[in-house]
Amino acid sequence: MIPFSVLDLSPILQGSDAAQSFRNTLDLAQHAEAWGYKRYWLAEHHNMPGVASAATAVVIGHVAAGTRTIRVGAGGIMLPNHAPLVIAEQFGTLASLFPGRIDLGLGRAPGTDQLTAHALRRTLASEVDRFPQDVVELMAYFEPEQPGQRIRAVPGAGLDVPVWILGSSLFGAQLAAALGLPYAFASHFAPQQMEAAIRIYRDRFTPSPTLDKPYVMLGFNVFAADTDEQARYLRTSVIQAFVNLRRGQPSPLQPPDAAFEATLLPQERAQVAELQACSAVGAPATVKAQIAEFIARTGADELMLTSQIYDHAARLRSFEIAAQVREELAREAAPATVAS
Repeated sequence: MIPFSVLDLSPILQGSDAAQSFRNTLDLAQHAEAWGYKRYWLAEHHNMPGVASAATAVVIGHVAAGTRTIRVGAGGIMLPNHAPLVIAEQFGTLASLFPGRIDLGLGRAPGTDQLTAHALRRTLASEVDRFPQDVVELMAYFEPEQPGQRIRAVPGAGLDVPVWILGSSLFGAQLAAALGLPYAFASHFAPQQMEAAIRIYRDRFTPSPTLDKPYVMLGFNVFAADTDEQARYLRTSVIQAFVNLRRGQPSPLQPPDAAFEATLLPQERAQVAELQACSAVGAPATVKAQIAEFIARTGADELMLTSQIYDHAARLRSFEIAAQVREELAREAAPATVAS
């Protein structure tokens, strides 16, 4: 059975603050480690009142320090916002502190609006266009130091920091294939080009010293609860967040509201359905069937699960159910033992 991992935005809840979000994040990571999840990734977003993981490398350090075995990383760092050397030093530091446990996923979106992107970068001239070159430059900083090399990542040089390409379009698939890197597609919020991106990545993949065959991780929403009705109710928080963002009114993560969907315009309802196309919502048996169908349809090598749920205990329960589903699917997939 393929691995399951966790994607966390460290959500800031209505009526709460970032400090509580970070406590919740660490608690979820510790539970995820105990439940057998492979990775715990955090995502870079800026100027969003519902997301606390803007200083992504700092939060990764917080999570890695509070766990023991689970891999911790970025899903991802938005590289156009940063100089490659700075990211190499940050993740070289993390890899030195937590050897063998740090992942670096790279994306080319700003993770914010254009005005905030300008505040981050001071210029929007060419950073996105330079993304492939910046990825190559960043990877070079993790290579063993060469004689006469004048610019080094200290720490960073010679360290094992696996690099992933993230994407929500066909661009990342092509780049990951050309560089022979593992590829993570953001199907949890941008599923429209998922199948085409997977096909391009697998068809064009070039083996590299990093990877000898394609490896696809897919984002997937899970809202799991003890009943289908309760799961649908819990999902209304992320629907509110999405609609508020599209309306230009980003907000902290709101409590669930059973009546909210009835207020949506037809266009908003269609956008929500499109956004949530790669999701499992329901009781354990419902979620199990939906996850199994998605894996069979896509041939994913790994699932990166996200569960934006307002109540922390309910969020933990959702990830616990998903872990139990994985165990059940693994048992069912295991070859039958032949009696002697």
